[in-house]
Amino acid sequence: MEYFKKILRFAKPYSKYGYLNIFFNILYALFSALSFAALIPMLDVLFKPENRVLQEPVYTGMGSLKDYLQAYINFRVNEYSGDDEMKGLILVIGLVLVLFLLKNFFNYLAMYFITFLRNGVLKDIRNKMYKKIVELPISFYSEKRKGDVIARITSDVLEIQHSFLSVLELIVREPLTILFTIIIMFGISTKLTIFVFVFIPIAGTIISRIGKSLKKKSDRVQKEQGEFLSIVEETLGGLRVIKAFNSESYFSRVFEKSTNRFFRFSNSLLNRQNLASPTGEFLGILVIGVLLWFGGKMVLVDKTLDPSSFIAYMGLAYNILTPAKAISKASYGVKKGNAAAERVLEILETENPIVDKIDAVNKPSFDSGITLEDISFKYEDEYVLKNFNLSVPKGDTVALVGQSGSGKSTIANLITRFYDVNEGSILIDGHNIKDISKKSLRGLMGLVTQDSILFNDTVAHNIALGKENATQEEIIEAAKIANAHEFIVELPNGYDTNIGDSGNKLSGGQKQRLSIARAVLKNPPIMILDEATSALDTESERLVQDALEKMMRNRTSIVIAHRLSTIQNANTIVVLQKGVIVEQGSHDELLAKNGTYKKLVQMQSLG
Repeated sequence: MEYFKKILRFAKPYSKYGYLNIFFNILYALFSALSFAALIPMLDVLFKPENRVLQEPVYTGMGSLKDYLQAYINFRVNEYSGDDEMKGLILVIGLVLVLFLLKNFFNYLAMYFITFLRNGVLKDIRNKMYKKIVELPISFYSEKRKGDVIARITSDVLEIQHSFLSVLELIVREPLTILFTIIIMFGISTKLTIFVFVFIPIAGTIISRIGKSLKKKSDRVQKEQGEFLSIVEETLGGLRVIKAFNSESYFSRVFEKSTNRFFRFSNSLLNRQNLASPTGEFLGILVIGVLLWFGGKMVLVDKTLDPSSFIAYMGLAYNILTPAKAISKASYGVKKGNAAAERVLEILETENPIVDKIDAVNKPSFDSGITLEDISFKYEDEYVLKNFNLSVPKGDTVALVGQSGSGKSTIANLITRFYDVNEGSILIDGHNIKDISKKSLRGLMGLVTQDSILFNDTVAHNIALGKENATQEEIIEAAKIANAHEFIVELPNGYDTNIGDSGNKLSGGQKQRLSIARAVLKNPPIMILDEATSALDTESERLVQDALEKMMRNRTSIVIAHRLSTIQNANTIVVLQKGVIVEQGSHDELLAKNGTYKKLVQMQSLG
């Protein structure tokens, strides 16, 4: 139950619905037991006309309470009906119907209030999970598959919701129904009830044995669901490549293997779960059978129990079976929910290594420059950057060039604090970026990446991500600077055109210019361009390069470049090799050195 205790904190805002549910469950349990007890006087009126009570009975104490109540109801029925026995019968039937009606009405109210609690908990867990998913660093998702995270926020949270209801029934409603029923059963016959209780622990032990492996089996099912959701997510993301390489059959086989495992695990789980109901029912009927034998003996042979009480007692005994089965079913639900809760809490309780300090400062402006002092960084075991130093004065454009894997994009990730350095420090205006709040740090920066990350929304909303409450005029102005206005107005609905998933309705150059417009609208003092033109054709590159140059005017820019033709005007070009600076200077200075940079330029010219 440790995971459920943690989940229970999400129920606190909805505690009033929980209390109302408990209140109406108590009434339901009480009337559930009374509705069967009310059968005794009805049966007496029907089958024992000779035992009519014509004088009001006198209460003599708790020991004779059952006889007193039976005689009192008999007396009131006879007083009402007089000589017309049908009148008495109708009254007793009416009483039984009212009791059953109230029982079901209270059941509805209990379920009505628990709905708000269940759905509220579901909503809050999902919101908290989404917030956590957004907060966690990018490094977290290099280890976790996205589909598995999606499975946790959808099916696992839903499983918690279902089992949550089961727990509340387990704690309140069903045990109370059993308790009130047993009290009335004791009232009817202590001897018979004690006899029944010899068999109940045996039945309970058998049922609990079945549920022991459910959590493990449920965990496997949920993990496999995350696995095939990951395959679907990767398939949709890489559909172009899959089709181009005729890999449909390979991915189908991978998916089928996953669904076959899910099929086996689900069958195993459900068959174990389904065994509970027939086992519980058979054991219950076995207890009823033993009751019929022992109780029948008390009525027919010993004459220690009257027939009407025995029939009502059998109804009460059967009334225990339904909640007992529900408890058994709920306990399996708890085991399944426990596995889901474990997976959900794993995300919620993951420590975010990149957090603001308690005394983190807000930095509204950028005044002098960026300094990287002796920084070293590794993603796993090998260092990508070692004792790296770089200074970027305000207003300068610094370009980073080098082969793939030399650490260029890592520098962009560290300055934006998507990752934290292992050693050394990154300073902005002399302040360590770890002492600045993440929001204000990233507020100083604009980012344009090689992959234009756009969302399934309108052109205007994609650009407006750069600035909250941006006006239409500001959006259009940003699009003009990014050389995007001309193609946007030609779209079917102009700025209100939906660009599809990841902007797939647009060309590469158009997508990149929207990314630039987004950065322009943000108007940050520092621009980071991560190979912003490397994936474009010549015509698109010319338009994008022009847009970038407009955007970089009067700004501090860090440009990670693959195409060297795009960075010739940079104040400083830094040549990297395996995380170390091998050359540094302007374009002309580096060509004059006749070193690594010149070789890179010659290779590209040759290409």
